Amino acid sequence: MRRLYPPAGAADAEPAGTPGASAGPGLDTLDGLAEVYAYPASVAGGRAWLRANMVGSLDGAAVADGKSAPLSSPADMRIFGVLRALADVVVVGAETARREGYRPARARKEFAARRAAAGQAAAPAIAVVTRGLDLDFGSPLFRDPVVPTLVLTGAAAPRERLVAARAAGAEVVVAADPAGDGAGVDPLRAVAELAARGLPRLLHEGGPRLLAQFAAAGAVDELCLTVAPLLTGGGAPRIMNGPAVPGPARFAPGSVLEEDGFLFTRYVRA
Repeated sequence: MRRLYPPAGAADAEPAGTPGASAGPGLDTLDGLAEVYAYPASVAGGRAWLRANMVGSLDGAAVADGKSAPLSSPADMRIFGVLRALADVVVVGAETARREGYRPARARKEFAARRAAAGQAAAPAIAVVTRGLDLDFGSPLFRDPVVPTLVLTGAAAPRERLVAARAAGAEVVVAADPAGDGAGVDPLRAVAELAARGLPRLLHEGGPRLLAQFAAAGAVDELCLTVAPLLTGGGAPRIMNGPAVPGPARFAPGSVLEEDGFLFTRYVRA
C-alpha cells in the first residue's frame, strides 16, 4: 500500500487537529494503518468523534447485488478491521445489520495493548439503530458479543420488543428527537448518549439512508471512503441516500492511500 496524500514529509499538510499526521511505521503494517487512522487526541477527554466508513464504485454505487462485499478488496478489509479495532462503538442501521449478517466485533490481540492504554474494552460494541426493533435477538450479534450490543431507538418503540431486547442482554438506548414525534432516532442525541456511556470514538458503517440522516444533522466529523475501481450501473443507492446535507458541508482531505487500484480516502469536516 502506498500513500498518495499527503506527500512524504508533508504531514503538516493535514488539517490542524485531525488524526493521522504521524509518518510512523509502514503502511503495510497494522500499526502503520492505526497511526494514519488514529482518532483525535480530544476523544481522550470525552469529546465525541463520529467517523463514517463506506465503500463505493466509480459510478457512486454503495452496493452491488445488494451487498457491499462485491465492491471490497483485501486492503479494504484490512482498513475495515483497523477502523473497528480503533473504535469504541460501531453504529449501524438495522436494515444493514440484517442484510449483511452482522456479528459481534471481535477482540484482536494485535490491538489489545493499544486498546488497554486508551481505556477501551477488548472489542468495540455494536450499536444498532432501529425504530421497531425488528431484530433477531437469538442471533450471534446478541447471543455472543464480547461486550453487550446496544440498541438505539426512539420513544415509540414497541414495548414487547424492548422487553425482548433487554432479555437478550442488549443495552437499550432511547435517543429520540425531542422536537419530533419521538418515533425515530435523533443522530446528535445518539452521539451524545453513546459518548456519555464512555464511547466517544464512534464508527458509522451505514447503510446509506442512515448515514444520510447523520450527515444532514451535522453529526459526521470524518468520512473514510474506499473508491473501488469498478463500474456497476443500475439503480444502487449512493453511499448517502436520504435527506440533503445543508450547505452542502465542506470536508478537507486528510489522507489518500492506494492499493491494487483501490483508493482509500479520508476526509475531515472543515
